[in-house]
Amino acid sequence: MSKDKTPRGSGMIATGRVAENRRARHEYAVHETFEAGMILHGTEVKSLRLGRANISESYAGGKQDELFLFNCHIPEYGNARHFTHEPRRPRKLLMHKREVRRLLGAVSREGMTLVPLSLYFNSRGIAKLQLGLAKGKKTVDKRESVKQRDWNRQKARILRDKG
Repeated sequence: MSKDKTPRGSGMIATGRVAENRRARHEYAVHETFEAGMILHGTEVKSLRLGRANISESYAGGKQDELFLFNCHIPEYGNARHFTHEPRRPRKLLMHKREVRRLLGAVSREGMTLVPLSLYFNSRGIAKLQLGLAKGKKTVDKRESVKQRDWNRQKARILRDKG
């Protein structure tokens, strides 16, 4: 061990954002956000620590009163010799039972969707997924969001120049 208590030669990221779904906030109106843990294999964690993941096409859903993340792409870890994982396998999400029931009820009753927003490592080095309980936007709503964003940008520019 070196003086700073980190293993030598580990060029891996300890904390921080691994993947972000940037289109989610454009396509959906996010009402609430939740944090969920994930059940991962060892090579998946190593691949995530290298910053390699894609959640842009993924979605969360229920299967037998449990939450799963579907279609999340975590590529195989290159240095693994014997055991590798399947890149797009369904991954179980870890949340409190009450939260899971509430989310699945909202999805089934109110027509909401569970959208993965970001995948990151928390301060303790544990992989977490930020989920959003969202409702899909229509084309008119998307245009309105773009107009509002442009107007806010112009306001800030005017205030900066005049003020």
